[in-house]
Amino acid sequence: MKIAEASLKDAERGGPTADRRAPRAALRVMVAAGGTGGHIFPALAVAEELSRRRNRDGMQFQFVGTARGLESRVIESAGFPYRAIQAAGLKGIRGWRRVRNAALLPRTFLESLGVLRAFRPDVVMGLGGYVAGPVLLEAALLRIPTVLVEPNASPGFTNRVLSVVVTRAAIGFEEARSTFGAKARLTGLPVRRAFFDIPPREHRPPFTILAFGGSQGSAALNRCLVASLPLAAGRPWRIIHQTGEREAGAVAEAYRQAGFAGEARAFIDDMPAMFALADLVICRAGASTIGELTAAGRAALLIPFPGATDQHQLLNARALERAGAARVIEQAELTPERLVAEIDALLGSAERLTAVERAARSLARPGAAAEIADLIEEVTEK
Repeated sequence: MKIAEASLKDAERGGPTADRRAPRAALRVMVAAGGTGGHIFPALAVAEELSRRRNRDGMQFQFVGTARGLESRVIESAGFPYRAIQAAGLKGIRGWRRVRNAALLPRTFLESLGVLRAFRPDVVMGLGGYVAGPVLLEAALLRIPTVLVEPNASPGFTNRVLSVVVTRAAIGFEEARSTFGAKARLTGLPVRRAFFDIPPREHRPPFTILAFGGSQGSAALNRCLVASLPLAAGRPWRIIHQTGEREAGAVAEAYRQAGFAGEARAFIDDMPAMFALADLVICRAGASTIGELTAAGRAALLIPFPGATDQHQLLNARALERAGAARVIEQAELTPERLVAEIDALLGSAERLTAVERAARSLARPGAAAEIADLIEEVTEK
């Protein structure tokens, strides 16, 4: 009797004896991702790969994230259902805000459990954001197969905890394998096809430098580039500079007053097109940006964001630097003199620039979305 009651409860919560194990016409995949494009676009790439393999009729998706950020607009416009859950981060948060965010955790876990029971997925894939940790943990406790996508060289605290319970981990850097052991598969991070289609560039003056600090821009990078203009006078450089909304006007005026060939934009919609024009990229070192640089085979001067959780941007940047695929300046060491010297070192030698590009391209993983889709199909055995 107790066994029967336990089986019934398992079935009600999507456990090991639930109907989800019976053959179905469609594979049901829940995706927990959100907060930034670095989480969302790779998730969409995997979802689109699975849809291509099985046609849309052979798949059912449920994306889960928060009410903040890009996720609702981007995911729903791609044609996938989206559900928002109340969640907030704790890492790097202090004072009253940390207390408030911690008090939200019980609600986050209850809402995660509710969406899992309602959708009853065959597999849950997590790609980061405040929701991914609770959803993957709840799914593992319900014995639902899970695939964690770890894009960084050094996994953060949440993913290190999840490494114990997830079924498989798709890693973007070989350095992350030690965290996940036999569960890990080196897949790389899915990147939009347009970046792989960018052809090699013939380097000759005037050189085009693409500079950006994420969708909101980087005040530190903006200030340093503007301060470097007198030092760069006379050099055959053209700078395309994504500044963020707040500083676009001031940076554009600084280029004008310096008589420098600089183009300040609040935001760049078509980033692959800008990569195609670039001889050198100056940027942060988030996992998504690293994936785009390697896919495009572009040389980069990386300035990791020092406030990134667990310094994962610095570790990403150093991994590329060790491979000869980029140069790194930590923000604490970022000065106009250092910036101009590093640019001169790269643009001053076509052979050196080409070698960095080749090293970057060698790290690209064009089949990342397909390999992660393979993992999802393997853990479901459907």
